[in-house]
Amino acid sequence: MTESSLARGVVFIHGCPRALCVHLEWSLSDLLGKPVSLEWVNQPVTANGVRSELSWVGQAGLSNQIAAALKHFPDLRFEVTEEPSPGHDGQRIAFTPSLGFWRSPMGSFGESFVPEDKLRITVADALAQGESIPEAIDQVLGGPWDRELEPFRFAGEGMAVRWLHNVV
Repeated sequence: MTESSLARGVVFIHGCPRALCVHLEWSLSDLLGKPVSLEWVNQPVTANGVRSELSWVGQAGLSNQIAAALKHFPDLRFEVTEEPSPGHDGQRIAFTPSLGFWRSPMGSFGESFVPEDKLRITVADALAQGESIPEAIDQVLGGPWDRELEPFRFAGEGMAVRWLHNVV
């Protein structure tokens, strides 16, 4: 893999039952091709919960594989980001047990954006169903996920971040 085909990102484990930590590390180790040992800290928002962060470098699109693997862990709340790389948009993926997945393309400054066709469809669907356009747009922008994850994000301020590289 050449340096130009590498992508960078971060996995934010906002809330994880303590019993799943080692299993989650094994799953990330498989994806990254090297052992992963995360620094887990208490997550005061949930009983017996912990949180961690992992910065990664690997092939473009690795964020999709990480999110797909993590969704199988019960009661896990997480976000995975991938910075834009040559020929690839960045993205942010959020997951909560109550809401499922939300995904958005991500710009070079970390901002989420909504593709034109998705916005047109969202507005047209809201009008056709008599729903609120602001609420429909909030949904597309990930508002419900941000509101649910926000208490978990604040609980982890000041955490150290580790960088791991994907082995090819």
